[in-house]
Amino acid sequence: MTWKRKLIGGLAGLIAAGFVFVGVADHAQADTKKFKIYLSLSYSGNSWQSEAANIVKALAATPPYDQMVELKEVISGTEVSAQISAYESMIADGADGIISFPVSPTGLNRTIHKGCEKGVLFFMYDGTVTEPCAYNVSYITAGFGENTAQALVNMLGGKGNIFLSRGVPGNSVDKRHYDGAMAIFKKYPGIKVVDEYYGMWDDQTTQSETAKALAAHPDVDGIWAQAGEDGVIKALLATGNKKLIPVTGENSNGFRLAIANPDLQARGLQGTSSGSPPATSGYAFKLMMELLTKKRTLDTHNIQYPLPWVPADQVKLCPGDKFENGCNTFPEGKVPDSFVTEVFEANLLPELSLETALKGEPTPGATIQPLPATVEAAPDEPGINCQKCQPAANLYHLTKIEPTVQATN
Repeated sequence: MTWKRKLIGGLAGLIAAGFVFVGVADHAQADTKKFKIYLSLSYSGNSWQSEAANIVKALAATPPYDQMVELKEVISGTEVSAQISAYESMIADGADGIISFPVSPTGLNRTIHKGCEKGVLFFMYDGTVTEPCAYNVSYITAGFGENTAQALVNMLGGKGNIFLSRGVPGNSVDKRHYDGAMAIFKKYPGIKVVDEYYGMWDDQTTQSETAKALAAHPDVDGIWAQAGEDGVIKALLATGNKKLIPVTGENSNGFRLAIANPDLQARGLQGTSSGSPPATSGYAFKLMMELLTKKRTLDTHNIQYPLPWVPADQVKLCPGDKFENGCNTFPEGKVPDSFVTEVFEANLLPELSLETALKGEPTPGATIQPLPATVEAAPDEPGINCQKCQPAANLYHLTKIEPTVQATN
């Protein structure tokens, strides 16, 4: 073999080896590339939002997601324009996915649509949007408003003056709760709404607003509340009145302890705990990751999370750090009164522990478990999770409680 032939052969070998090396390097880079996920909160500061965000942070730090995800959190506030601007920045930064609590069901649609066109996955938790390309993971179509309204009607025997303690104005969650509740209250002419206020889903704000309403209407007979219901209880107790009244609310630990307290029951307190699970954020995040890693396809963009339902006589204290053996509430002092209890769902989120919700830290030794193969599709509701769609004929039907009082309207 001549030296020229040897040289050409050697160069060819080096080139071939180089190509192999480059190919391996490219493959390794592809394997180590992380998904860029943004966690977008419209607002923060209350226990629910903190827990929901902590759940996502903990799951992103749980193997194998800890090697697959680059998670960034952005809190934009309650203005639609601010969340639009935040979404635009995330899209421009090359986000693979945006998991978000949306401030508006319609105001974000145009920006979401532009992001979808660029390949960004949008997953909304709890709150919903009507842009068809986004995925909504929420419990709100499961009927919190109508079921808790009927529970209050039953407690009051179909008549009485009531307060409505609402959430954040303009949000799909508040709208769906309110519409469902009013669909029930309007059936009972004896039920009079004498005050309606926004507690912003915050215990302190709700306590302050409830105190103002109590000063104006001390003869109120019952209170229908969204999140912030522990503030309702504290406002009632602060009046010094011996007589208490029925209250329906969401899932704070303090509220569940109160409605199950025999001393407070003897003074007239009745109640049912239902409402929003922070765990929806974790469910949405895992669904997003299964889509990004091509382990799942979804036939629906609207996924329904089960509605919690805990009447006073079903409150059961947990001796440990999880919901086990039917327990659903922690003893006093274990967690703050404002702690939102619904952070555990064994079938969907076995990776979670109390520390994940309180601190955003992964559970030691936990690994991400696959979700069940099937998901429950949420019903279409115009203005809530779809645009040009028809609502079900029985849109506000009761699923958790039966009327004990005859409706007259």
